[in-house]
Amino acid sequence: MANSRPLNPNPVPNSDRLEQLKQFDESKIGVKGLVDKGLTTIPNFFIHSEEPNPEPKTRPGNNHSIPVVDFSAPRETVVEQVHRASTSLGFFQIINHSVPVNAINRIVGSIKSFNEQNDELKMKYYSRDITHGAAYSTNFDLYNSKAASWRDTLQVRLAPTPPDWEYVPEVCREAIVEWDKEVVKIGEELMGLLCEGLGVEKDRLKELSCLDGRVMAAHYYPYCPQPELTKGLTPHTDPGVLTVLVQNEMTGLQVKFGEDWVDLKPIPGAIVINIGDILQHMGWPHYYSLLKHNNLVWFIA
Repeated sequence: MANSRPLNPNPVPNSDRLEQLKQFDESKIGVKGLVDKGLTTIPNFFIHSEEPNPEPKTRPGNNHSIPVVDFSAPRETVVEQVHRASTSLGFFQIINHSVPVNAINRIVGSIKSFNEQNDELKMKYYSRDITHGAAYSTNFDLYNSKAASWRDTLQVRLAPTPPDWEYVPEVCREAIVEWDKEVVKIGEELMGLLCEGLGVEKDRLKELSCLDGRVMAAHYYPYCPQPELTKGLTPHTDPGVLTVLVQNEMTGLQVKFGEDWVDLKPIPGAIVINIGDILQHMGWPHYYSLLKHNNLVWFIA
């Protein structure tokens, strides 16, 4: 995003930056805790001085949109649409699918409830140690990235080994278990559709153990007092086979379509699907995604 003032007028020396990072991380309050304390300017280590936020291009004639696949259509139509979306962009939304809307609302609501608890309740879950299968923190790469992103994340390993549930916030546990069951079912259905579109046996991806490993990452983006200086998430691709993603009503998710950034507008009850790096290396197209700063909750399962 264009900005007429210097993005980082007071650069922080490396030693001071490390000390600031440690002080913030050890406080265990996360980005939401900073907001709750009435922060009016963001800490320097959140400033993306070298990569200003990109403006989505809106060239004349740019009518790009993210495909929407209606799962209530005849199967041959769904297979064709999933195949076309996967091979042309790698992103699409699905509607009228088998996942109950209340399961989506419940998982989104539970993560929102956890992040909006007071600091004392959340701090006991704050950790960078994922050995127990669950951890809540600000930025996986806080100490390694050039600039931190404005988000807090709860990450939970669901398979092949379930987490130690005592390390998963209590307010989220039942919703996560329910969500995982739904993701397994819709994931198997999607992989079958993908295989049919490729002209191979329906269970081929399942036989390759593509359903056996599952990780959920729930990102929470609180209000930012200086959104033009930071990002919620930098441009990236996702590892794995498929990303199954739900978002709330806030806009912010964008997909790179050629040279253009295209908004992925939320549809109530819809699920966003994108092709992961593993399938890309197996022959699917490469894709990019960007989450900008907004109060957005989303999940990878």
